[in-house]
Amino acid sequence: MSDHNSATRRLRLGMVGGGEGAFIGGVHRIAARLDDQYQLVAGAFASNAERSQASAAALHVSPERAYPDYRTMATAESQREDGIDVVAIVTPNHLHYDVAKTFLEAGIDVICDKPMTTTLEDAQALAELVERSGRFFGLTHNYSGYSLVRQAREMVATGELGDIRVVQVEYPQDWLSTPLEESGVKQAEWRTDPKRSGPAGCLGDIGTHAYHLARFVTGLELESLAADLHAFVEGRVLDDNVHMMMRFKGGARGMLWSSQVAPGNENGLKLRVFGSHGGLEWRQEEPNRLIHSPLGEPSRILTRNGPGLGAAALAAARIPPGHPEGYLEAFAQLYSDFAEQIRARREGREAQTLAQGTPNVTDGVDGLRFISLALASSKQGGAWVGLEEPVGLGVDRM
Repeated sequence: MSDHNSATRRLRLGMVGGGEGAFIGGVHRIAARLDDQYQLVAGAFASNAERSQASAAALHVSPERAYPDYRTMATAESQREDGIDVVAIVTPNHLHYDVAKTFLEAGIDVICDKPMTTTLEDAQALAELVERSGRFFGLTHNYSGYSLVRQAREMVATGELGDIRVVQVEYPQDWLSTPLEESGVKQAEWRTDPKRSGPAGCLGDIGTHAYHLARFVTGLELESLAADLHAFVEGRVLDDNVHMMMRFKGGARGMLWSSQVAPGNENGLKLRVFGSHGGLEWRQEEPNRLIHSPLGEPSRILTRNGPGLGAAALAAARIPPGHPEGYLEAFAQLYSDFAEQIRARREGREAQTLAQGTPNVTDGVDGLRFISLALASSKQGGAWVGLEEPVGLGVDRM
C-alpha cells in the first residue's frame, strides 16, 4: 500500500495507455513534470505487453513496473509500499470506465482524459463509485487551465459582465476533412470507430471541450439544446461536424459549432460571452490575450501577467510578461491543481482555494449528458431536447 508522506516527495504517477506513437500520453507526461509535482514510476502503456515494455524502457520506467495490462498493474501497485498515488488514463474512450473503476476500487486516485466514459450510465456509475471510495478524480478538460480562461471565469463570477445573455463557442479543425482513418493513421482510426470512440465522433472529441469551456467560464447550467450532427466524409459512421443551439437556466442563449472538416482551421477553439454590462472574447490559438468590451466603452486587451488581472489568472501564470504560454502550461496547471487537491485530502486539510474548481467526475457526467442530449436531438431532426427527457446513446442517428 502506498505511503502518505506525499507532502515531502513527488506524487508517484502511473499511466495506462500513452505509449509509443500516442500524442496525448506525451502531453500528460510533460504536464505532470512541468511543475515538478509527479514522477512517472509505472505503467501499462499499451494493450500489447511487448509494446508496453518497450515504451517503459523509452520512458525510463523500471521493467518490473511495466505491466502487461491495467488490471495487473492496479493489483500490484496497490500492494506495494512505494505504489503509485495516482494513475493517468490516456487510452481510447471505450476503456476509460473500466480502467477508472479498476483503480478506484484498488484505492488509487485517478486522472482521466475526456470524455470520461462512452455512455451516460457508465458516467453516473463512476460518479457513484468516486463518492463511495472517497478517492480523488480529475478530468483533463485542459483548456480550463489557461490563465486568461480563469481570468474570464473570475470576471463573470464577480459580475463585471452583468447578467449573461449570449454564449458563443466554436471548435473547428480540418484534420479529418479526408478519410484519414483509411490510411492507417492511428489517431484517426480510433476516433472514427464507434467501438472505441463511443457513439459521438467530433462531438465527443472536441465538442465536449467547447461545451465545458462555456460552462466553466460562465457557470451557466444547460436547460435544453437542439443539435444537428452530420458526417460529411463518405463512409464515416460518426459525426465530423456539429451545429447546436443551447438554452441555459436563467434565460441565457448559446450557440456551439465543432467541426473536424473545416479547411484552414488547426485548433480554433474560441469563446465569446456577452452580458448586460459587457463582453469577453478568448481564442485558444492566441491564449495570452483576453478581449474585454465594457458596454459603451472601447474594448481593452488583457494580457497574461499584465495589469488588471485577478488572483486566479496570476496563480496560473508561470513566466514573465511578454513570454508566451500555452497548451502545455495549461495542461500542467491542471496537474498541479490536482496534486494540491490530492495532497490536501491525504493530509486532512482544505485544498488551497485557487487550486479548487478543476474538472471532476461531476463534469464528466455533465459531458456525457450533453452528448446524450445532442445525439437524441439530432436523431429527431434537430428537435429541442431538455434535461428532463430520457435519452440514449445509440449511434444510428445521422
